[in-house]
Amino acid sequence: MTPPAFTRRRALQLLGLAGGAALLGPALAACGTSGGGGALSAETPVAGRFEGVTLKLLVNQPHVTSFRDVLAPAWQQATGGALDVTAAPYDQLTSKQILDVQSGTGEFDVFDYFYFGLGDLVDAGALTDLTDWIDAKQSDLDVPGYLKSIYDPYTLLDGRRYGLPYDGDIHILFYNAELLDRYKVAPPTTWDEYDEVAAKITRDARGAAYGAIVSGQQVPMILGCSYINRLTGYGGNLVDANGKPQLTSDASVAALKHLVAVAPNALPTPLQVGFDQANTAFLTGQGALLDTWTDMALRAEDPTASKIAGRWGAVSLPVGGANTTPRTALDAGFGLGISTASKNVDAAAAFIAWATAAPQNLKVSSTAGAGIDPVRGEVLNSDGYAKVVTAAVDPIREGLDGDPLVWPKQAGAPKLLQDLVDQLALAIAGTQTVEQSLENAQASWDSATQ
Repeated sequence: MTPPAFTRRRALQLLGLAGGAALLGPALAACGTSGGGGALSAETPVAGRFEGVTLKLLVNQPHVTSFRDVLAPAWQQATGGALDVTAAPYDQLTSKQILDVQSGTGEFDVFDYFYFGLGDLVDAGALTDLTDWIDAKQSDLDVPGYLKSIYDPYTLLDGRRYGLPYDGDIHILFYNAELLDRYKVAPPTTWDEYDEVAAKITRDARGAAYGAIVSGQQVPMILGCSYINRLTGYGGNLVDANGKPQLTSDASVAALKHLVAVAPNALPTPLQVGFDQANTAFLTGQGALLDTWTDMALRAEDPTASKIAGRWGAVSLPVGGANTTPRTALDAGFGLGISTASKNVDAAAAFIAWATAAPQNLKVSSTAGAGIDPVRGEVLNSDGYAKVVTAAVDPIREGLDGDPLVWPKQAGAPKLLQDLVDQLALAIAGTQTVEQSLENAQASWDSATQ
């Protein structure tokens, strides 16, 4: 394909340093997108031999182990092909994928994409339309085997499909059982109980440990998850059934107030705590409560990486206010798609079919450090998966079998989500009130619908 004119301003937009957005949400699906790449032929095979073919993958940094150490050797054995894996930080992944296509570089064949970046990727013409291929290969791909809670959210945009689900990301609440026992508190089921547990442990531990670890790094994948976890707990949503933003709702106010109030009883300093810092603090026993991705179960039980092996547990995310039904969210979440600039389309198609099939999904979901969670019911409900996630299996199944909140994914979603977390951070830092921060975020989202 001929790349569009590539200017310094366009480069800055792609890197998230400038540019506007079009809003997202169910109500806007009919508007479509202005971009879109080529379509994969329905006749493309789902398997083959690929000796001498090296597929280049651009993936999320925490997923490197799953591709390089788990899938690459098995792919070579199965097909004769090779994988060349390049990682991008999670806050740059979508922009780098777009940049690879629109700059004309065209280095990569397969994108490990954030589902909330799907609209931006399609709008930029970076992802191949897989609709006809998937429709023609329903049986070969075992499409009914993908979890219903994630299949459409991860792959479908404006009636077309652009990938296959790879990482079924949700959050649950992990706890350090030894700390809870020591300070005589129970795993919380409500956010009020969470506050009480966090305050008591932080006070009584006198600096030896903290009651909570709050991930607050100012990007959607970190602070956005922490806020959305509380939003669902209080019974809220980001947008209503018509796609109208709900950022000033009672549930939204309660969620942000909770993040502000818990900060003094959390590992210092929440706004500086990212993925790696939160994981390390929990695995070394520095904090009692952490809402995070479900693969923490494998990390926590791995004695080579964890000081709390055998001394942790997990429950569903707490509820709050009038809400009594636990609900999680599709926090982050990834699919595998084919770059429109790929020079190895047949191999790329075979790879995404193979990598998201049940045997491979079970393998990566069962490998500590791979950072992958089930995308198939067969894997989620298997004894093999239950064996490795141990105490976390019930809340994981409850979350993925339920009705998790879906993040917006239309074109412009990443920018609007960043606008939201920027406002959340100002409230947590104490430089704006909760209400002002949410009103500002609401105004940003509203303006993008007009």
